[in-house]
Amino acid sequence: MTQPRKDVYALVTHQIIQALEQGVRPWMKPWDSTHLNGRVTMPRRATGESYRGINILLLWGAAITAGYDNPIWMTVKQANKHQANVRKGEKGTMVVYADTFSKTETNDKGEDVAVAIPYLKSYTVFNCAQIEGLSAHFYQAAPPTSLENVVTRDQRLDAYFAATRADLRHGGNRAFYSITHDYVQMPPLEAFHDSESYYATLGHEMVHWTRHEQRLNRDFGRKQWGDEGYAQEELVAEMGAAFLCAALDITPEVRDDHAAYIDSWLKVLRDDKRALFKAASYAQKAVDYLNSLQAPCTAETSPDQVAA
Repeated sequence: MTQPRKDVYALVTHQIIQALEQGVRPWMKPWDSTHLNGRVTMPRRATGESYRGINILLLWGAAITAGYDNPIWMTVKQANKHQANVRKGEKGTMVVYADTFSKTETNDKGEDVAVAIPYLKSYTVFNCAQIEGLSAHFYQAAPPTSLENVVTRDQRLDAYFAATRADLRHGGNRAFYSITHDYVQMPPLEAFHDSESYYATLGHEMVHWTRHEQRLNRDFGRKQWGDEGYAQEELVAEMGAAFLCAALDITPEVRDDHAAYIDSWLKVLRDDKRALFKAASYAQKAVDYLNSLQAPCTAETSPDQVAA
């Protein structure tokens, strides 16, 4: 008897829904890792490549649940190649990648043609904290970082956002993106309790900035504040900001006002098992777009074979 194919979309969506039902946003939590000395980082493969899209959320979520403080993940086969082994009894974490199968269909002319049908496949990885016998560099902690809350400009980050040529304005006490007039509004740097909060908030608004029709033309049918389209765009911006912060080595800003969206996100995810994958894909495309505006070698880009 053949086993029914796993509904990967449903499995992953259920996992994220469970976290949201507990008030946990899986893309906003794993920043207090002792391994990283309080820094956020992308989950990485044994090769050093960053995971992308939905897999970032899956691995961040697993790190939160199990308390892993190591950003590196690998399969059993990869561990064995390093003369190491997964400890007995350890439970792996599902990640996914896109694949296609060919199906013959008849077109309007009555001709048989091969059509590529996309679908998701899953496989299992283990955190390095679950593996014994790896080389020391797989377990090595990052250098200590300063925990001082100093409100100063960061030339590296200023250069990154300036390279986008976005219309960035300062003043007032609100951060927002105006799609009507195509500009990003930010409170003054001095209004934030530390520099990272400023740049993390700016990253969130810059993800919104990518939605303009002359850029990624992202539109969920938003009509008014708080509707489903609004919630979908905020979900993309939250994920995208988390991905961007990880790439830029800054700590995301957990904005309390966005906690109100959780119920709206739950409705979206329950109504459409593919909505989470779409949001993660849009978020990854937004970060890729911002990175594409940088001078060569300025932005960290780690393309891999994962698509979601």
